Formats: sequence, C-alpha cells, structure tokens
Amino acid sequence: MFAPGALTGVRILDMTRVIAGPYAGQILGDLGAEVIKIERQGEGDDCRRVGPPWMKDSLGQDTPESTYFQSVNRNKRSITLDYAQPEGAELLRAMAAKADVLIENYRPRTLDKYGLGYAALSKINPKLIYCSVSGFGQTGPYSERSGYDYLVQAMAGVMSVTGYPEGEPGSGPMRVGVPISDICAGLYSAIGILAALNRRHISGVGQHIDVSLFESQLAAMLNTFSAWFNSGTQLGRTGNDHPSAAPYGVYQVDDGYILIATFNDREFGRLARVLGHPEWAEDPRFAKNGARVANRPLLKQLVGEALRGKTMAEWVETLNRGMVSCGPLNNMANVEQDPHVRARGVVVELEHPILGKVKTAASPMRFSESPVTYRTPPPLTGEHTDEVLGEWLGLDAAKLERLRAAKVI
Repeated sequence: MFAPGALTGVRILDMTRVIAGPYAGQILGDLGAEVIKIERQGEGDDCRRVGPPWMKDSLGQDTPESTYFQSVNRNKRSITLDYAQPEGAELLRAMAAKADVLIENYRPRTLDKYGLGYAALSKINPKLIYCSVSGFGQTGPYSERSGYDYLVQAMAGVMSVTGYPEGEPGSGPMRVGVPISDICAGLYSAIGILAALNRRHISGVGQHIDVSLFESQLAAMLNTFSAWFNSGTQLGRTGNDHPSAAPYGVYQVDDGYILIATFNDREFGRLARVLGHPEWAEDPRFAKNGARVANRPLLKQLVGEALRGKTMAEWVETLNRGMVSCGPLNNMANVEQDPHVRARGVVVELEHPILGKVKTAASPMRFSESPVTYRTPPPLTGEHTDEVLGEWLGLDAAKLERLRAAKVI
C-alpha cells in the first residue's frame, strides 16, 4: 500500500499525447491523482513510436514501445476509445461527469465537434477543470497551427541565444538538447491545474485553462526577454559562456571538462585564491563582474592555464572545498554512477508486466507528509480499458464486448 498523496482522490482524464500534456498528467499522477490516459485505438499516443531507442523485452529484443514514452507516462492507466463515434463520445461525457480534471492537447476547437469541448462538458459537470495545451493558444492568428517543441524553440527566441556566436567554429543557432518548450508547458499546465483546484475549493466551480508552448517558452526566457524589452539589448549566442557573468562556463582539464560557475565577486575571489592567483581579485580588469565580462577572453585564457595539471575529480574536489561552484560534465552513464544520485534515489525502477524493469527519473518534489508515489509503470495501449470502464461507469463484460465488437473501445 502507498501512503495517500497530496492529490489522492482527484480524478483526471488525460486526453493528451507526445510530451507537454502527458508530462503534466504524470506530475499530477505522481502527486497521487488517479490519471486515466485516453488513447486512440490501434495507434495510441504518438510518442510510443518516437524512436529509436526502443524498450527491450526479456530477451533483449526491441519492442514497439519507445523509451521516450516511458519518460512522461507513469502512474496512469490507459484506455482506448473512439470518441469520433457517437457512443464513444457519450462514454467520454459520462466519464467527464465524474472527473475533476480533463487535460487535452488537440488543435483548438477540435473536441467541440464531438461535444467534448469545455462549453459542453462544463454544463454536464460545472466543477470540471479543463486544461487545453496547444502550440500557440486558443486564440490569436497562430492558434490553428500545430506547435512542436523544436518549432517553438525557434519562434520564441531560444535558438537565438543557444549555440556559438558568429565567427567561432560551429557557429549558428542551436536547439536545446531536451524538449524545453514541452517541459515548460507541462509544468505550467500542472501549476495551473493545481491553482484551479484550489479556486474550486473556494468557489465550487471549475474553469478552462489555456496553456501554450509558445507563451510557456517566452515566460521561461527570463533574462533574455527582460534584456530586450527593458533595455533593447539582444543577448545573442555566447556558446558555453554566460552572457552576464564570468568566469562562468566550460574549462578543459587534464582528462576532460569541468563547469565553473562564479556568479558574484565573492565567488571570484575564492576562485582566484584556489587557483593560486589571489591578485586577480584586486586587478581592475577582473575585480568586478562587469569588468570580467568585458575582459572575458583574457580571463578565460588565464583560468584555463591555471587549471592544467589536475584531473576532473581533483578539481571538482578542490574547487568545491574552496566554496567555488564546480562540477564535471556528465553524460547519462556518469549520472547513473553519481553518489549523490544514488543517495537521493533519483532513478526509480518500476516493474512492467511485459517490458520488465522501466527506469524513470524521480520527481524532484520531496514532501514530509504526503510523499510522491510511484505506483504503476507507463501503460501499454488500452491496457486498462475494461478495468477502468467497469470502475468508472459500471459496464459489465457483455457491454464491453459489444463496444469492442463495434470498435468503440
């Protein structure tokens, strides 16, 4: 048995696919909510087929399930349902009448055609919280466009500040290596739903939440956004250097690379002492952060020279002991072996009936009274159709068989 989570008792219909919406659903599932994933018959979530790499079976052979799908779909049960058929849409309406939250990420107004939009469902269930996740929002000139993460990274300006500057080897715009726009939209969707649940606790009624990848990414641009809109400054691409702090970036040592981050004058003074050059802290070219940024190339050269003669492990130990922020540049194999990762239980193993052990990244939220739980692995397509429809709507075996014969489920 699992301890009750913060959202135990909350029922969620997850009509999303790919990353942003499913990520929001997983966050809420981790917090204890009951999450029912609604998938298309035969195909299921598009993300199931985004590979390689693929999940392996017990014999080490590739399965049709992508590793990508496993990252955002734990703590859910899956049903397949054809809502384009009137009887399928009616089943969804019956479930929505019993749900607390519905999350969808279809093109705006797509579900309205089937009587499954917010206007229709809120009449059936005035307490329903209905979260729409889309590329560009429910209104505006781009609202009908599809919006994938890579496209939004380009349009929201992420790629204008990611990559090496012109004139350097490998220069040009670069995407962030993880789906950052999807991640931001998933987080904002989960936050919005939690806020709406609290508002419903006060008012007794639900509401519609409109979250877009585009605006979620713009909200996360932080200093890049503020620099332009408040001072007319384009930060541009600075590669592995921080645009507003120095030394703050990647440095080569004898057996690899480390990241040194000095965000204020105090830390720089400590770095200078550890590197055996305390005089740098008094040098007018380096004493203040603005001067260090202006003299970045020279400072980077001097720091690089001072780092020669020791390994990554030696410098990480030495610099952290000297209270300088520093760490190795890890790949996932390094992360798996990291003692802090192991001590904190960051890798969670879930036992899947077909795929074996599925490993997922633990939730970063640690609660003292209502801990996050990892109850079920990411489901197979439609794995729980009969179970869920029996529990939610009381459908018996004969009714389920008739719906299956009609290809409604």
